[in-house]
Amino acid sequence: MTTEIQAAAEAPQAAGRSIPMSLFVFAIFYGGMVTIAGVLGNKQVAMGPLAVEAGIFAFLMLVVTASATAELHGRAIANKLVLFGFVPLLFSLALSLLIWSLPASSEMIQERPRDLESIQNILFSTWRIWLGGIVAYGVSQFLNVTIFSWLKAREGAGLLWFRGAIAGVLSQIVDTLIFITVAFYGVFPIGNLLLGQMLAKVVLSALLVPVVITAMVAIGRKLDEPSAGRPVNG
Repeated sequence: MTTEIQAAAEAPQAAGRSIPMSLFVFAIFYGGMVTIAGVLGNKQVAMGPLAVEAGIFAFLMLVVTASATAELHGRAIANKLVLFGFVPLLFSLALSLLIWSLPASSEMIQERPRDLESIQNILFSTWRIWLGGIVAYGVSQFLNVTIFSWLKAREGAGLLWFRGAIAGVLSQIVDTLIFITVAFYGVFPIGNLLLGQMLAKVVLSALLVPVVITAMVAIGRKLDEPSAGRPVNG
């Protein structure tokens, strides 16, 4: 009898701490994209006549994941997801700096000096690039959630693809403006770089976000169906 009473008393608390499966999966995916974006950004890829940093693909996944979270769980939860995204972002930067500062093995120095130089360049960049990435992430991601949620409140639950595309395009423009200005202003003329990056990111956002956010919201709803399994308890 005592065991049954204790179980009944603890049940509401456990239910209150439960996390929807879609939010659990989105949070893991979001953290992974935050940490890999900086690595991918070390390469520029050709998109027809345009050149764009490859990190845009991971950042677009961040945009889509935050918007999908706002669609399924509300603006407040999506903003928390963005805020908690600073944890893996800052931790990965600190860990990269630590690994960069540690001495390489004698074998790598002697037999693979070019590999050592390459990985050191990936692990460490100037403080302005780090600062630009952190500020651009925060401002653009919160802006994306704000615009997406505002459009939903104004237009209703329809036109998911349109709301995602508009929020993605505008947030990526702001992301590019902040990052390039903070990272490179005064180092070299940034006008052409700004225009090229903005154009490339706008095109990619307009093409990819509508498709990906529609698929991600559908997957999230599927994950949250009762038959898909219980929520994750905290």
